[in-house]
Amino acid sequence: YNRMYMPTGYGDAAAEYDRLINKVAMWDVSVERQVAIVGRNAKDLVKYLTPRNIDNIKIGQGRYVPICDFNGTVINDPVLLQISEDEYWLSIADSDIRLWAAGIGGAKNFDVEVYEPDVSPLAVQGPKAEDVIASLCGNWVRDLKYFGFRDFELNGVPVIVARSGWSKQGGFELYLLDSSKGTTLWNLVAEAGEPFGIGPGTPNYIERIESGLVSYGADTDEMTNPFELGLDRFMDIDQPHDFVGKTALQVIKREGVSRRFMGLMIDGA
Repeated sequence: YNRMYMPTGYGDAAAEYDRLINKVAMWDVSVERQVAIVGRNAKDLVKYLTPRNIDNIKIGQGRYVPICDFNGTVINDPVLLQISEDEYWLSIADSDIRLWAAGIGGAKNFDVEVYEPDVSPLAVQGPKAEDVIASLCGNWVRDLKYFGFRDFELNGVPVIVARSGWSKQGGFELYLLDSSKGTTLWNLVAEAGEPFGIGPGTPNYIERIESGLVSYGADTDEMTNPFELGLDRFMDIDQPHDFVGKTALQVIKREGVSRRFMGLMIDGA
């Protein structure tokens, strides 16, 4: 995933699912690589990359931002984080958006630097996740809004604490800012989570299907557009500035789509 190896299970799929739904799970999601966009035109480049309106984003906030090519095809669906006035990160799905962003930035003559920072996310997900993170970082985390984040130093380990994650069970992602401290962070979370029944796991495909979360690459092909995925609410294709795929997306919206991503409720025993 993103040219990296990723754990796919820890030997008991049923127990991993149960922890996520009823307790708390910890996931190594360092494959969720970051693309840093830094410089005077950083926001201009981000606005040009996505059909979502990000005019009102503030430092310490995140947004889900589908990214399309010039044909209106979804090529990634990252979470955008505004780190500072002139620095943004894209927390990406499985495709080379760093190269795409760098190429677009160069073609538009934007004054930006695009690179991969030393960041390795660890997800803590499930109904007890907030209790675990609060025991580690303090009760201030309970006031973080969804996709909100804040810098924190945890026993000498620098992290960004974000209320986010690829599940609908609630949780946080700890963006480790020094990969040499990965084992230390893992052990700190495991120790803090022990009273709450924490255990290792991975992004859970059963739960994400039940929750209706889009999986880029699994639910998409080389022709999938955001309207087919039901991502209409994350786009503002009539905003005044130009962005990649604007004309194509306006045509798709006007003509409609012949297929759409749907969820089914199936009765079981």
